[in-house]
Amino acid sequence: MFPCMRFVELEIGGVWLVEPVRHGDHRGYFSETFRRDEFEAAVGRVDFVQDNESLSRRGVVRGLHFQRGPAAQAKLVRVSRGTVLDVAVDIRLGSPTFGRHVAVELSGDNGRQLFVPRGMAHGFAVLSDEAQFQYKVDNVYCPESEATLRFDDAALGIDWRVPREEMVLSDKDLRGVPFSEIVGLL
Repeated sequence: MFPCMRFVELEIGGVWLVEPVRHGDHRGYFSETFRRDEFEAAVGRVDFVQDNESLSRRGVVRGLHFQRGPAAQAKLVRVSRGTVLDVAVDIRLGSPTFGRHVAVELSGDNGRQLFVPRGMAHGFAVLSDEAQFQYKVDNVYCPESEATLRFDDAALGIDWRVPREEMVLSDKDLRGVPFSEIVGLL
């Protein structure tokens, strides 16, 4: 049996790049975007309970969002149309990579996915005209537990690949807390 996905653990422990194998011919391609047995063999058991989707235009930056305490969420994210720069920041107290981030380009063309474990702040920037972003989560959304880390905090050093003057941001994201205050939120 041939594997349907390739898994690469990134520089932050628990964050995985997932590359579904595409089988293509003159008609297009077929790909299994999630397969529990292969996922659990590489990453471990995750019980996804909700699927979400967003559509955003060029320059939109969403994040850096996270859920606190028992409402924390692990996510498996992908882009079915367009291109984004996807970012995960380690906010796990005591982690050797606390405060570090990984950034991966996800697109409908490359088919790559990112698994973001609990204990991460997550966000993305849209690099194409539009992007359709889809993700599975292992816990339902709880507005009372949501918090936002400031996307442009110099301490994080994230290059969103979108000029600041072209960023399209929500009020919530503009009010995100600086990284220096993150410990008080956890």
